Amino acid sequence: MHRSTASPTLPAGRTLGLGLALVSAFAFGGSGTAAKPLIEAGLSPLHVVWLRVTGAAVALLPIAYRHRDAVLRRPGLLIGFGLLAVAGVQACYFAAISRIPVGVALLIEYLGPPLLIGYVKFVQRKPISRGAAIGTGVAVAGLACVVEVWNGLSFDALGVFFALGAACCQVGYFVLADAGRRGERPVDPLAVSAYGLLIGAVLLTAFTRPWQADWSTLGGSVVMNGHTLPALLPAAWMILIATVLAYLTGVIAVGHLSPPVAGVVANLEAVVATVLAWVLLGEHLGLPQIAGGLLVLTGAFAAQAGKPAAVESAEVAGAVDGMGAVAGTKAADGAGARERVAAERQVSGRPSRTSRGD
Repeated sequence: MHRSTASPTLPAGRTLGLGLALVSAFAFGGSGTAAKPLIEAGLSPLHVVWLRVTGAAVALLPIAYRHRDAVLRRPGLLIGFGLLAVAGVQACYFAAISRIPVGVALLIEYLGPPLLIGYVKFVQRKPISRGAAIGTGVAVAGLACVVEVWNGLSFDALGVFFALGAACCQVGYFVLADAGRRGERPVDPLAVSAYGLLIGAVLLTAFTRPWQADWSTLGGSVVMNGHTLPALLPAAWMILIATVLAYLTGVIAVGHLSPPVAGVVANLEAVVATVLAWVLLGEHLGLPQIAGGLLVLTGAFAAQAGKPAAVESAEVAGAVDGMGAVAGTKAADGAGARERVAAERQVSGRPSRTSRGD
């Protein structure tokens, strides 16, 4: 069974993890651009989501069969990943955008990294690096500009609740991806992705009722920014790149980075989605969105460039131990000097200056 052995505290492991996290963010970011022509051609958003997840699950069936022992070893982990990281995020997000503006829903969903930091710090009681904390705040501020949250801002309690649900499910994605490689029975990250998508597809089937969709749309053509292309082309991109590649690289990246750092880097998905919509769909960017994108990039860089929390804690502990060792050495030297003086006094017949008589 393949298992990552690279430590997240090593530069090589962090570099690989950062590269995979960037690939995942870029892949995820293209999902909306690929899905929009299909939706405009007549498929409902929920049916497009079902197509995306189910197509990816079918593509990963060989991996699921190869790692079929994972079902018996960690069934709860796989069910949780399928429920939260796949079906939960999608269902909550689309329920949210049916009641509140897309930009607001997207911003609330990407509050996942701050929630993740809170979970790791206060529930798991693990240290958080300063870079991850600072990067999260900068990235969230940038996201607010990218999605232009001030346009059409409105409050709908149920819509906000669903968006927060999507954020919490996103936390589950990173926590469960990290948990899969830990414990006495670790699971290959490829198996986590394959079975998560398979379980998510089953759950979404009951929720979306795909038999009611007109799938003949996939045999025709769609329009993307004035250009006509086969509908199967964006569908294949959405399944193979924006889902299969995105989940596989994302789950593996968490094994090389800490979940909080991987979560901050994942915020780049919103920037990628906005840029791709500009290039491929003709949706122009404004100055606030460009500035917000730069802030997100800055936040992601700050999160991954800082020392991991484990290294920071080890350095502090090492400094404390070093100070203790120096103090102990000085004390030992002082005690040895006193013993030598006492011995000399005894030999010479004079009382030692360290005795109470002085």
